[in-house]
Amino acid sequence: MKEARSSSWSDLLPEILGLVLRRLPSLADRVRLRAVCRPWRSNAQLDALLPLLPWLTLLDGTFLSIPDGKIIRLPIPFKAFCRGSVDNWMFFVHGDGGCSLMNPFSKATRDISKLVTTWFNSNSRCYSYHFFKLVAPSPLESSPGSLVALILEGGGRIRICQPPIAPRLSLLDDITFFHGKLYGVSRDVLSTFEITYGLDSKPKISSDLCITSYPAFFRLWPPRQVPGSCLVLSYLVECCGRLLMVKRMIGCNLETEPCPLESDRTAGFEVFEADLSTKPGQWISVRELGSQALFVGKHCSKSFPAGEFTGVEENCIYFMRDYFPANLAANPLGDSGVYNMKSGNIKPLLSETAAVPQHHGGRWCPTWIFPTDAM
Repeated sequence: MKEARSSSWSDLLPEILGLVLRRLPSLADRVRLRAVCRPWRSNAQLDALLPLLPWLTLLDGTFLSIPDGKIIRLPIPFKAFCRGSVDNWMFFVHGDGGCSLMNPFSKATRDISKLVTTWFNSNSRCYSYHFFKLVAPSPLESSPGSLVALILEGGGRIRICQPPIAPRLSLLDDITFFHGKLYGVSRDVLSTFEITYGLDSKPKISSDLCITSYPAFFRLWPPRQVPGSCLVLSYLVECCGRLLMVKRMIGCNLETEPCPLESDRTAGFEVFEADLSTKPGQWISVRELGSQALFVGKHCSKSFPAGEFTGVEENCIYFMRDYFPANLAANPLGDSGVYNMKSGNIKPLLSETAAVPQHHGGRWCPTWIFPTDAM
């Protein structure tokens, strides 16, 4: 009788390995699997994998994995503070006033000195900016010169700039690229912005109104039930070939002691699709997201194929505390969660088995970052 041949981990069929990898939405888990043996690493790199689940940057410079709640620490530039992100690139402001882009996963960097000169030489009040948002029509790896910056100053003023263009002042709530065009929304009015160069090589920024009508808001909150003090935030996000405006209602109580921000809570969301088939276009109410999930934030918003993953719920909106300086609240994750479009319920951002991270303070801005699998 022949002895049974003991099998090795390296003998696992690539097809089975691929099935296992597709069920690992965490970057750390995928790296651990590839580290088992060399054949696994080679076969795993050949397999076409789904995108990884996003991380959330915390105030102390660490990263929070969603939804398992793992705290990740990655090497970052010395005395650098995160002020925004675009996909898997982070925007850092350094202690000496300089700025840079860095992919914390590949360690690649991008020189944005021209853009930085535009931002900080155009206005001496550089540290009065409330937040930065970076958007690009295509991945920065292939088109680093396409970066566009949005800078919110005190009073709600926005600076739109692209290196080496001088900023244009306007009132905007958010910007994003959609089908290669730069869109901005201001109090539900949608516009496109175009950057052109004249014969004198001087850049010009022109705008065109796309939607001027207001959507039918307060579907979830009839006017008589709206809190006396409330904040409404608007986010633009591309989802399955559609341009969506996500409106977030936050009930505020500025009289709560000792910290008024601790009582602020998101009550719900409304989603509208930009119908640009006519001019002017119109906002159409969206009741379902299908198999998609939305991750919204003032620094970065993105749609995600949640239906193909375990751990992220489809037809839901993931959100964080991104209004007012987050470090003024004792718990920066206090007003964060997952909003279900069908039921209207809100559940905690982290899974029930995840340990809630300690509330460490810091100077980073909370933002979503989407890790790459190229590790």
